[in-house]
Amino acid sequence: MQTIAAIATPPAEGGIAVIRISGENAHSIASKVFAPINNRNITEMSGYTACYGTIHDGEKRLDDGVLLIYRAPHSYTGEDTAEISCHGGIYIARRVLEAVYVAGAVPAQAGEFTKRALLNGKMSLTQAEAVADLISAQNEQFLLCSGAQREGSLYRRIKSCADELLSIITLIQAWIDYPDEMEDEFNGDLAPSKLKSVLSALDGLLASYGEGQILREGLPCAIVGRPNVGKSTLMNLLTGTERSIVTDIEGTTRDIVEETVMLGGIMLRLADCAGIRDTSDVVEGMGVERMLKKLGEAALVFAVFDVSRPLSYDDEKLISKLDGKRVICIVNKSDLEEKADISRLEEKFENIVKLSAKDDDSKLIIADAVKKVSDIGSLDLSTGFIANERQRKCAAEARDFVNEAYTALISGVTLDAVGIMCENALDRLYELSGEQVSETVVDQVFRRFCVGK
Repeated sequence: MQTIAAIATPPAEGGIAVIRISGENAHSIASKVFAPINNRNITEMSGYTACYGTIHDGEKRLDDGVLLIYRAPHSYTGEDTAEISCHGGIYIARRVLEAVYVAGAVPAQAGEFTKRALLNGKMSLTQAEAVADLISAQNEQFLLCSGAQREGSLYRRIKSCADELLSIITLIQAWIDYPDEMEDEFNGDLAPSKLKSVLSALDGLLASYGEGQILREGLPCAIVGRPNVGKSTLMNLLTGTERSIVTDIEGTTRDIVEETVMLGGIMLRLADCAGIRDTSDVVEGMGVERMLKKLGEAALVFAVFDVSRPLSYDDEKLISKLDGKRVICIVNKSDLEEKADISRLEEKFENIVKLSAKDDDSKLIIADAVKKVSDIGSLDLSTGFIANERQRKCAAEARDFVNEAYTALISGVTLDAVGIMCENALDRLYELSGEQVSETVVDQVFRRFCVGK
């Protein structure tokens, strides 16, 4: 493999910039651009050591900085690696990288450092994917989950299922080859019970996909209510910007206004919806239809009611549409005289907060309410979860093959056919973990990485 190099830090001004070099010639290339202040021989430096020196492009001095040396296999990529830290200007970092190219390195492709770590056995494919998730994590829960993935939590769940399948395949093959000798070890209940156990484990794994999507993308949350109850004011409060237009005119919000916010440590995909009411206005009516669609998709609903007005037909219509939904009932305009029948809302909703959306402190009240009703905080973040569509597809196909094998076995289908189904399921699990995966799939996985990782 060629020796690769890239800037490993973001393309912006900062305290330092790091140029990463990895490959067989990493140390000799580093020695051509970096001169230790104490004249140390870079190619003879031990792994996990650093030195201070000057950075050159030929005879021209570019900067001073620090060189870190790693030796195979004890590096991120599993190869000899050198990292040059220089001052964090955009131009100087590019000049140092260009000097490294002149010295013999080639530009790294997106995710190529992590790809080499995978190919050199430093991590599984699911662990490699978790690296990208760690980089893109936007909330504490997803950061912790991605960290657990990086440590192998998902891989261990996959391996447990794969090992069980392998034992079943081995058992079936032994029964086919030596039926007399295996009579005491194999009976009609042994393999079905094992397959049932694998099926249950894969069902649990697939169920984690929804949790992973919520942690990655945020909890879809709809802000609903009749016109002029303060939905847009609430949206602006939670986003900290004038995201929605606020007027005293009913029906101002005609379309869905969406924004992602962090609230109580939980990411929410907020949607400020048009007010629910019967209307002859064609455009407003389309807004109401979109609101109903968004309401159906929401995992959490902020149902807003105006405490300063009696509950209306539109309020009751909204209440009827919230059955089975996870709802935080927001009784707004608490700074005004109370005229709404609060007992009706208390009868319907478990989670009620009274506030004024014009008051900045109300954001903390809502954040506390979100923590109480969201089950994200109660998730076991260390167990591993399906994090993307590639993983979901492999797990779903494996689950289907296991289900076919289980159904076939209890239906009396020949054991060799059952074994083939189990082998197909095992292949999908190996593809999921990366133990058996095509180069095309690997390339697709690393395409979403940044170049320096």
